Amino acid sequence: MPEAPETLEGWYVLHDFRRVDWPRWKALPADERAAALAELREHMAAAEAHTDAPEGSSALYSIVGHKADLMLMHLRPTPDQLNALELAFARTRFADYTTRPDSYLSVLELSLYEAQARGVVENPMEVPFVRARLKPRVPSQRYVSFYPMNKRRGESENWYMLPMEDRRAMMRSHGTLGHKYHGIVQQMISGSVGLDDWEWGVTLFAEDPLQFKKLVYEMRFDEVSARFAEFGDFVVGTRVQVDEIEQLLRV
Repeated sequence: MPEAPETLEGWYVLHDFRRVDWPRWKALPADERAAALAELREHMAAAEAHTDAPEGSSALYSIVGHKADLMLMHLRPTPDQLNALELAFARTRFADYTTRPDSYLSVLELSLYEAQARGVVENPMEVPFVRARLKPRVPSQRYVSFYPMNKRRGESENWYMLPMEDRRAMMRSHGTLGHKYHGIVQQMISGSVGLDDWEWGVTLFAEDPLQFKKLVYEMRFDEVSARFAEFGDFVVGTRVQVDEIEQLLRV
């Protein structure tokens, strides 16, 4: 049996997608809309300040295209805290005018052999780069791209049946390619085996959304992606600050 690589885990991540029922929202009297928006602003301000938990980070995005209108992204130490945020949103008046086309649960992870390759032997959470990967603030870049992915388990190509050294060598090459975009695209890798329908969630952040295309396209030519990667739907959005919520949802 091939060796399973160990991983280090950090905060849990919820990508919570919402679609606005615009006809009902527009039909609301102006004073009721204003009250609902004030409540939504208060909810997001509290989430971003993680007043519900000792640690964490949150952000709101406006999604481009038909898959959703909004994405609430929350990072917290436990899934219970994520569930509490879901319920807190559900209690807002604005939530009554939304539906939920999708959501994704995962946990931030770092492979142990990547950490060891960078000299981490003990007390990993005390190492700055490990903490930045596993307990990060949501990056401030304006654009986000999220997609789930698997490693192929087919009859002719099966990532999980490869020897550890082969997997390690290919992931090292994969990481070298990704390093070309350091400072241009920031990424969060979260594991979701046993938590959601795919094996990983990938969240990319950049000031220029064209860099998402360039990075993912170039990665397709890397052996790990070309032979073994399977991708789910891609969702792209723009960051919405708390004081921009009213402008976003105005009618």
